[in-house]
Amino acid sequence: MCVESSGDACDSWHRWQQDVDLVVSLGLGAYRFSVEWSRIEPADGEFSVATLDHYRRICAYCHDKGIVPVVTLHHFTIPRWLAANGGWEWDAAPERFARFCARVVAHLGDLIGWACTLNEPNVVATMGYLLGVFPPVQRDAARRDAVNDALCRAHRLGVEALRAGPGQFPVGLTLSMHDFQLQPGGEARLDRIRRPTEDVYLEATGGDDFVGVQTYTRMRIGPDGILAAQEGVPTTQMGYEFWPAALEGTVRRAWEVTGGTPLLVTENGIGTADDTQRVEYVHGALEGVLRCLADGIDVRGYFYWSLLDNFEWVLGYRPTFGLVAVDRTTFERTPKPSAAWFGGVARAHAMP
Repeated sequence: MCVESSGDACDSWHRWQQDVDLVVSLGLGAYRFSVEWSRIEPADGEFSVATLDHYRRICAYCHDKGIVPVVTLHHFTIPRWLAANGGWEWDAAPERFARFCARVVAHLGDLIGWACTLNEPNVVATMGYLLGVFPPVQRDAARRDAVNDALCRAHRLGVEALRAGPGQFPVGLTLSMHDFQLQPGGEARLDRIRRPTEDVYLEATGGDDFVGVQTYTRMRIGPDGILAAQEGVPTTQMGYEFWPAALEGTVRRAWEVTGGTPLLVTENGIGTADDTQRVEYVHGALEGVLRCLADGIDVRGYFYWSLLDNFEWVLGYRPTFGLVAVDRTTFERTPKPSAAWFGGVARAHAMP
């Protein structure tokens, strides 16, 4: 399925201190990272204290450097023992996830700044069970809907486990959102597409401390479904339309559908080899966030995706999202001009 192996990825397992130091040097205020379930619980009910200690050191170092650690409990991957039992289709999967959350918070809770239960569960369900791109490579709408239900339950149980402490920190869900733009005759199609991919999850966030909005582009919907990129609109390495204004649209919709739950932009960015285009994109996206704030929408922060040029799942290392380039052999980190620009925005708390 993947065009290449992840290999050592960016070796952030060993170079995490260097990565946090990069965040500090750029003048940023928070560092979002995930804890790997399969490392922490390599066998069902067997937990690695050494691995939990590793993540505790990361959180502690963030605090030492004045950085808020934003911890994501699940970012797409699951342990092999869970996959062998059916993954998210296993009846016990939500409870197993909650048990994992409870073990993590027992070890790290006093140091967590913010917690995200599941990263883009709608992508896990749609890409894995409807479009057949991610594992387990299925194309079955009924199975996708069942996994949606399981992931929503896992989120709710995870929130309960994380709030049980120790520590007190905001807990929420991150969701992949598109700025859906209705074209003539596309009303029925829009509802069929948006409800199972977004709305069921937004509705599952009732009582959460925040919703994480993750947006990259718009999606135009006509009577026959999703339309191709509009002529004259440039596209990125991901094939997405270059559409910075998409973020404003999704922030406004998340605010509306949730009835005013505080929002955190947990991902927004662009895969491009042209760093000036990256600055242009982020500048446009942040202008949209400022308009939302001016209208009274409670947006608590903005995270660019991503700090490093990372392994982009099935597309491998070709798309370059990072503010910082990574040498694939030496793992040397080299900040791009966009990193300095973005750091300047963070330091000034204002747009240039």
